[in-house]
Amino acid sequence: MHSERKIPMRFIKTKTYEELSNKAADIIAAVIINKPNCVLGLATGSSPVGTYKRLIEDNKSGKIDFSEVTSVNLDEYVGLDGSNDQSYRYFMNDNLFNHVNIDKSKTFVPNGCADDLKAEGEAYDKMIKDLGGTDIQLLGIGLDGHIGFNEPDKYFVGPTHEVVLDQSTIEANARFFESIDDVPKTAITMGMMSIMQAKKILLVANGEAKKEIVEKSFFGPIDPMVPASLLQLHPDVTVIYSEN
Repeated sequence: MHSERKIPMRFIKTKTYEELSNKAADIIAAVIINKPNCVLGLATGSSPVGTYKRLIEDNKSGKIDFSEVTSVNLDEYVGLDGSNDQSYRYFMNDNLFNHVNIDKSKTFVPNGCADDLKAEGEAYDKMIKDLGGTDIQLLGIGLDGHIGFNEPDKYFVGPTHEVVLDQSTIEANARFFESIDDVPKTAITMGMMSIMQAKKILLVANGEAKKEIVEKSFFGPIDPMVPASLLQLHPDVTVIYSEN
């Protein structure tokens, strides 16, 4: 059953993943050009990799300059430090930061090795607030509707917090590890509050497998069992979807 809510968003359907990546990169590049000292909210996973490749090309060609940019990432596995090639800090360095002129000291990823994850979450939220929030938040979407690692739950969790990963998330991420047993079972993730406080939200999803959850998230009722559905309440959302 579809809700009657009028969704304040742009929905862009592309034919290919490359086209999706180019459109997403253009949107992020425009934010950087308009505000050189912007705060980018960034995501990991397979969906944004093409976008990062395009942004690297744009930086190398002189179209965009990352020298004044600050970035904050959504999440990190608990127990993996930045030297682990499956950590999200390593992913960001490898897929973007090592290839552009960004100041690494201004790139922030939650510390999954913090002794006190609750205190780490509180400090992370304060840091985002002190930065004035993100100018644009890039998101992927899980098959269960999770954004960041905000998994389906009875209610929406606001602050940055530790989360037990859903079995479907562990299975989806197992391809990056030698064994499913090696996939961390918990993570620290930006909560829905910081995500929703972004000035703009850009969600990218590709592949036939994501079609149903994208429709459910943006054209169905708002439901914490489909975390991405909360984005219907955000005033500036762009969704780019490609079937291929």
